Amino acid sequence: QVRLVESGGGLVQPGESLKLSCAASGMNFKIATMTWYRQAPGKERELVANITRDGSTTYADSVKGRFAISRDNAWNRVYLQMNTLKPEDTAVYYCNTYWKRPFWGQGTQVTVSS
Repeated sequence: QVRLVESGGGLVQPGESLKLSCAASGMNFKIATMTWYRQAPGKERELVANITRDGSTTYADSVKGRFAISRDNAWNRVYLQMNTLKPEDTAVYYCNTYWKRPFWGQGTQVTVSS
């Protein structure tokens, strides 16, 4: 059974950084596309960034130049480095993959507030 576990969220001030981590198990991680989504209160879940098996990345326009997604196939982990955080980045961040069907982690809360 695929399992995704996010960590690294927290409360930070505007302009600060956070690094999220997602640990994956129960799948062949090396060949999977991994995606970070986020959902703010009252808003729909939106794609933040994804990374393919060969390391190609895509980003939402709202985070380009500030966020960086990466993966470590040796540890079955995907990361989201978030820099220059803004209050509008406040959301629950979810790790996602598709392995015969979509799988989601439980989410980690990121709050950006002064």
